[in-house]
Amino acid sequence: MPAYVVFTREKTKDADQLAAYSKQAGGTMAGHPVKPLAAYGKYEVLEGAPIEGAVLLEFPTIEAAKTWYDGPAYREVRELRFKGADYRAFIIEGL
Repeated sequence: MPAYVVFTREKTKDADQLAAYSKQAGGTMAGHPVKPLAAYGKYEVLEGAPIEGAVLLEFPTIEAAKTWYDGPAYREVRELRFKGADYRAFIIEGL
């Protein structure tokens, strides 16, 4: 079953760290079966707290998504994201 990684940026803390993350994050996807579906496009919050933007990535399975997320390349780069902004991130299995 497909799986989706969803990131919502809730609050920017350090724009320089976030810019560094943005430059490097795409490169971590090389060699992984990932399809970016949405990234910081137009959005509307229907319920809950406001967000600054969102990213939606599709993987063939939850295991493939976790392999990318926990892999050495993304693990190193995500530290920049942690310093740059408050995010909420989760994986959800599709239908």
